[in-house]
Amino acid sequence: MIQLSKDKCCGCKACEKVCSHRAIQMEVDKLGFAYPKIDLDKCVDCGLCNKVCPFENVDLKQNEAQKAYAVRHKDLSEIAKSRSGAAFIALSNRILEQEGVVYGAGFSGHFKVTHKRAENKIQRDEFRGSKYAQSDLNDVFPQIKNDLKDSKTVLFSGTPCQVAALQHFIPEKLKPNLFCIDIVCHGVASPQVWDDFIFYIEKKEKKTIVGANFRDKNIFGWSGLHRESFKMMNGKTRTYPFTYYQPFLLRECCHYCSYASIHRPSDITIGDFWGWQKVVSDMTSDDTGVSLVLCNTSKGHELFEASSEELNRVQVPLESCLQPNLLRPTQEDDNRKLFEKEYEKRGFDYVRKRYWKTSLKQWTKHYIKRLLGR
Repeated sequence: MIQLSKDKCCGCKACEKVCSHRAIQMEVDKLGFAYPKIDLDKCVDCGLCNKVCPFENVDLKQNEAQKAYAVRHKDLSEIAKSRSGAAFIALSNRILEQEGVVYGAGFSGHFKVTHKRAENKIQRDEFRGSKYAQSDLNDVFPQIKNDLKDSKTVLFSGTPCQVAALQHFIPEKLKPNLFCIDIVCHGVASPQVWDDFIFYIEKKEKKTIVGANFRDKNIFGWSGLHRESFKMMNGKTRTYPFTYYQPFLLRECCHYCSYASIHRPSDITIGDFWGWQKVVSDMTSDDTGVSLVLCNTSKGHELFEASSEELNRVQVPLESCLQPNLLRPTQEDDNRKLFEKEYEKRGFDYVRKRYWKTSLKQWTKHYIKRLLGR
């Protein structure tokens, strides 16, 4: 029977989905993070939940064939629509062209971050860009298992812990057609606070949000400020001098993550290539983004090679791209536990005023830009 500990649970739902006795149900806490609740009357102590848990089964082996690349899509319009260099678009195109399916994080309902299934490029395009609230995996793992049983090629993209959970969930005999991409992850933030944040913006603007971008590089630049943008029902786009994504919003296990390492559970790792100027200075002269791609397995290398016609790429030394979260987890913020207590007791409006501090100078500068249409 799986041990219930918040610092060792990423909410992947693998334990719930593998339990044939339906002894496990996921329940959300005040921050919207899901954790398993075990019905002891139904549990037969078979141990399947432990076998699929990515925190109970951390087995990361060094891949000596691992290679690192700086990557940009050859189509500048694809880069403009993507978070960094649009590497994911080229990789997922290969899967879709084989009549395969792609799973990634999109939106459901009113901007709830959720993993979804795509059979074509239009559906897949929703997976572009960073989404910093934790994604709900729903029934994705059983769906992927069924797709693989139907002999479909499947590409799954998610956080390293989600990938590790899927790797444990899928039987070995079905894995040849499964490709996994993980991201260089800083930690996932509270889904409930994201809901509250959306409600706050709509209340302030007195308009309904019809589009949300967690990191809008078309406004702030790729390497600029981390800020969200919101498209309102009246057609206008709104930004604010503060950001939803804060270190005190991260799930507790993110600060103890075994997957914040150069040793990855995926076939391919993708992320922003920070510091590319020192390594491949002639790759681009604009601020639209460069992707970091780590090929971790032979399957990853094969998929990357098959996607190369769409990409400009340069192999780089692995040591030149070792970002902090490829070496260690994000350190827990000093205010995290206090924030959680105050949020549960006093609600979003109180913690927003206390923790999302913005000076009068910042607000004034922000509104001047808004009046000037920038």
